[in-house]
Amino acid sequence: MASKMSTAALLDRIPAIANLPQTAVSLRQMVEFGRTPSAATMLRATQFIHKELPVRLARRVVELENLPHGLSAVPSVVKVKNWYTQSFIELLQFPQPQDAGVPSSLLAEKLVVEGNHRTGFSKHTHSHIMTATSLTKTSNKSPPVKTTRRYYNPIKEDLVPSSVPSYNDKFVKMIENIKRRHDPVATTLAQGIIELKDTWRKTNNPLLRFPNGANAGPSKLLPVEVQSFLDRFYMSRIGIRMLIGQHVALAKSATNPSATPEEYVGIICTKTSVRRVAMEAADNARQVCQDTYGLFAGSGPDIRLVFAPEAGDVEFMYVPSHLHHMLFELFKNSLRAVVERHGVDADAYPEIRVVVAAGKEDITIKISDEGGGIPRSGMPLIWTYMYTTAEKPELEDDYNRSDFRAPMAGFGYGLPLSRLYARYFGGDLRLISMEGYGTDAYLHLSRLSNSEEPLPS
Repeated sequence: MASKMSTAALLDRIPAIANLPQTAVSLRQMVEFGRTPSAATMLRATQFIHKELPVRLARRVVELENLPHGLSAVPSVVKVKNWYTQSFIELLQFPQPQDAGVPSSLLAEKLVVEGNHRTGFSKHTHSHIMTATSLTKTSNKSPPVKTTRRYYNPIKEDLVPSSVPSYNDKFVKMIENIKRRHDPVATTLAQGIIELKDTWRKTNNPLLRFPNGANAGPSKLLPVEVQSFLDRFYMSRIGIRMLIGQHVALAKSATNPSATPEEYVGIICTKTSVRRVAMEAADNARQVCQDTYGLFAGSGPDIRLVFAPEAGDVEFMYVPSHLHHMLFELFKNSLRAVVERHGVDADAYPEIRVVVAAGKEDITIKISDEGGGIPRSGMPLIWTYMYTTAEKPELEDDYNRSDFRAPMAGFGYGLPLSRLYARYFGGDLRLISMEGYGTDAYLHLSRLSNSEEPLPS
């Protein structure tokens, strides 16, 4: 049954649950479900999500309560912590499947023994959180072996009682509400950082330092420990939203297959077209550029897509929305650099060149611009949050209605977040600059699809 513990008692469990290990998932595991998984298989996925999300949320709550330099007390950060806490409580209060009439025969969880091919089974227990790993002795002489729960855990069950799809549907509605609640998390936390910087600026706090020890400059840097926290927090957020978004999309596809395109498994496209996503991101970025600088429609720098001769239009398994986010940010940066270097009244602009190459392990997208480049001393700073050369970082008017959407420039989150998105599925983002000429951005995307999430501690 759902937990009858008081809210205070549930809150007391946060530190203990935060100490449980997380279970990383790979892109390949996510697509093993197929387009239309059975209700019984979705039940197993529901079990996994029901146990995994509280661990991830609890870790972030503990961290949000123990941030350095007074950040935990900033109103916007407190608001984010309260959202995570509320979601944690709702997950623990959600009924266990056996209390919703689900047969116990469907609840056995497969345990994969790491390091060999043996598997064991453990029956579902009444605890609200089971550890993600357990130790099992194979003999008196052999050392313990580590067993791990898997996200994809199919079961052959042709006939299931109506309680199974009903339970799955209720769980999907709950995590959809959690996802909506967390929509403004990224930008609210960013607002909290701005609030902290404003306080430090008014009090001349030495923690707010200029780049390279200078006495003046366009932007001051946050302490390293705050930068590291933001990396951990946003990487965790990407993973949480990926698990929820994928599960919700799978559940909807299972009940209404015709509403899901053939090449999609949840929100993952097994044939993601680099050309199509890149052209859409380029169009979106050019529109933002034209609106920002008051350029006529169709004017401004062109973005030309070039594929290596042997590549053609590259298709691979990926999340199109992630790829669009990264390319949009990179295109936006290049457009801004080119327009500001050559002036809004320029008769013509050098084009931004995008080269796509497909290797056995990686797909690499190189974006080259002639926007003047970045000084070598400034290269390490481009990966720091809130570092910007714009006048004043500002949020969009509707920032709290959706995921993070930076304006044309000035907020300082585009590159750090894009690199996290790239690394989430085993890729990376690197920049090489020639001061006085331009910048090359290299976006590496793993096409092996077997990299597990780089979950932060």
